[in-house]
Formats: sequence, structure tokens, C-alpha cells
Amino acid sequence: MRYTKLGRTGLDVSPVAVGAMTYGEPDRGHPVWSLDEEASRPLIKHALEAGINFFDTANLYSYGSSEEILGRALKDYADRDDVVIQTKIRHVMRPGRPNGGGLSRKAIMSEVEHSLRRLGTDYVDILMIHRLDNETPFEETLEALDEVVRSGKARYLGASSMHAWQFAKLLHLQERHGWARFVTLQDHYNLLAREEEREMLPLCADEGVATSIWSPLARGRLARPFDQANTGERAATDGAYADMLYQATADSDRLIVDEVGALAEARGVSRAQIALAWLHRNPVVAAPVVGARTLQQIDDAVASVDLDLTDEEARRLEAPYTPRYDFQGVSDTRELERIKASIPGYGNH
Repeated sequence: MRYTKLGRTGLDVSPVAVGAMTYGEPDRGHPVWSLDEEASRPLIKHALEAGINFFDTANLYSYGSSEEILGRALKDYADRDDVVIQTKIRHVMRPGRPNGGGLSRKAIMSEVEHSLRRLGTDYVDILMIHRLDNETPFEETLEALDEVVRSGKARYLGASSMHAWQFAKLLHLQERHGWARFVTLQDHYNLLAREEEREMLPLCADEGVATSIWSPLARGRLARPFDQANTGERAATDGAYADMLYQATADSDRLIVDEVGALAEARGVSRAQIALAWLHRNPVVAAPVVGARTLQQIDDAVASVDLDLTDEEARRLEAPYTPRYDFQGVSDTRELERIKASIPGYGNH
């Protein structure tokens, strides 16, 4: 495994991250597709043996169970100093209770302590805000995050899916006040969702912010023939959310998926390797976050690191793409419904 620096930091990360949302006791989150501890541990161990040192989780994933499973496995199979643990805070962990989520100072300090306890570590390498909290002043959130870094409970800060103007504002406030800076952004980007190329990825490149990618295989759509899009355990249960992300441009999506398949056959590799190799071509992408449920999926992700696509192959993959509506940064379900209702003819696509 070759490692890469995370943006302008000195932190070495594998160019593939294991997404631990897949790991969590089914009765605490996703009963159809999450793997319990017994099934998860061999996959985490295999990833470590393959040289992966970057692991992504969140407090919300199976309501803490993901952090617990990942923390115990890394303690048993790895040296803490060798691995990079990234976790996230923001979403509601105690529904119906005051201060049960969000990015207030109180919520941040509480949730960091809870995550550290579940992970069984005294620090996380990257503390990420899972989404923005528009009910808390940005300054309050950023100052509290700075305090977490200064206390040693997080080494670096990261952010996830938002609009480029919002991320630019956050970076400006951090620089203005001398607060710890976001060094990484996790966003939605793949061959079927390239809207981040308009503003966010150029902003990150200019600011020296590395990205890690959620849903790098478009919820499995890039890893199987188009007509089998909803046959995976995760994809089959995503429902309206997945439809919102991908169905609006089904015709172009089919052409792209078919091109991935043709190139994979010509190269003698899996479709997943082709789709991930395309992401590796972008220098602002540090690591796709792969939610592997099998050993082969981990092996495919690792193999993609050394699979170099030609410019012509990349052009063939990119050519059918058509722009789509961009829902980056919208985390409130009611707001999503309002936006969709305001788009003429959205439901007819």
C-alpha cells in the first residue's frame, strides 16, 4: 500500500478508507444490511492486513454501535498510532431530548466524550461535522471545535456535505479567528454524481483541503449492471433517498454504467475497480470511503489504487454525464421535500 498526505497536512492516509457505517448491531440501526460484530471483525482485520489505515465512522451509525465495533477491532488488530480514525458528530443521538444533537458547544463536548468512550481511545485523528447545524451560530461551533483540537481529543477537523459557499465561509471564519482549520471534506462524488466539480472541488483544491468520498460506487450502481441497480442489500432499502440522488438522469446513468462494464471487461477487472480508479485520477480526492461487506470488496478497493486509466478511457466514462439537481448540504427531510416540490417536473424525470 502506498500512502498519501491528507491535503496540506503531514498525515499519512491510505488512498482507500473503510466506511464503518456497514458495521453495527442490526437491532440498533439497519437490520437489513448492517453487519454485527462477529461478521465485521474479519473485514476490519483484512483491511488492516491489506495496508488500509484509514477508517471512517460516525456517532449516528447504528447509534454508536459502529464506533464500538470498530474501536474494539482496531484495539485487537492494530497499533493505535498506525491507524487513522475519523468520526462524525451533529445528528440527533437522543431523540426528543434537549441538546440531543446539533453542533452547539454543549452538544459537541458531550458527543466527543461519548464517541471516545465507544471507540476506546483518548483521541480521534479526525473529528468531522456530519452536516451543518443551521440553528447554532457558526462561530459557536467553530470555536468549540477549536477547543477540542487544542485539548488533544482530536488531531484534525473535517466537514461533510454542504454548499461550497458555506464551506468557504467556515474556512474564512477559522482563518479570521485563528481557530483550527478543516483539513478535509467528505462529499458525494462519483461517476453518476459529478456536481461537486462545479464549485466544491475547485474550492478544496485551492484551499488545500483533501476530500474523502461517500457513496463512491453510487450505492452499488457502478458495481453491477444497470438493470441490477437495486439488487444490493443497501440499494434495495434506500428507497426515495437513492431515487433522489440518481433516478432523475436514468438515461445517462445507464450509458455510464454500461461504459464502466465494457471497460471492466476489456481490462479484466471488476466494475468497482474501474469506478474507484476514476476517482483516484482526481488529485483533490484523498480516499473513497468504501463500505465493504465482503473480503472481495476490500480487495477490489485496494487493487483500484494501482489501476491507472488512460485519458481516453476516462473520457469515455465521463462523456455521457448530464447535469442533475444538486442536493449537497441539505440534511433536513422537510427541506428536501420543499426543494423537490419547487423543481418543475421533478417527479416526471
